[in-house]
Amino acid sequence: MTKNPLAEKLQNRKLILASGSPRRKKFFEDLGVDFEIRIKSVEEVYPEQLKGEEIPAYLAELKASVFKNELDANEILITSDTVVWHNNESLAKAGDKTEAVEMLQKLSDNWHDVITAVCFTTSTNQKTVSATTKVKLSKLTSKEINYYLETFKPYDKAGAYGIQEWLGTIGIEEIQGSYNNVVGLPTHLVYKTLMSMVD
Repeated sequence: MTKNPLAEKLQNRKLILASGSPRRKKFFEDLGVDFEIRIKSVEEVYPEQLKGEEIPAYLAELKASVFKNELDANEILITSDTVVWHNNESLAKAGDKTEAVEMLQKLSDNWHDVITAVCFTTSTNQKTVSATTKVKLSKLTSKEINYYLETFKPYDKAGAYGIQEWLGTIGIEEIQGSYNNVVGLPTHLVYKTLMSMVD
């Protein structure tokens, strides 16, 4: 029987996913590889001058920095961050319903970029890759926004929405790029990068 190419490639390595996201955990399960979840808290603050993909790249590397000098030679640490970029502004996680309403009103009837950066760190090197997906959201009514926020409480998601939830089902008109990236991880890039990292 043919083995999973990635699992075979990583047979002498240990993957560590530094994320509490159930969506990212599910993606790694779907990749068919063994991994361990190891979480450390870090204050997600970035320099104000950063733009677009610079923001999640900085934050993904920041999340990796707290594991410095703790990785064994066979371990690969994976950290990531996602931002919604709209009109030259980063829409991060909403702190409350008021913020979430404002975000969705901005995104309503507009295109926005969902940018995810993934940082791969070993005891000797580090590589960061990123993917951008363009998403067009239809015009949302106040009732639709309120129903979604009250029912799904998407306060752990960049841009205050999850494409895999009700809002994505009724509101996504068009998407250009990776769907998985909008959910939270550009799995095609993760696969490609891991395959290229291990000899």
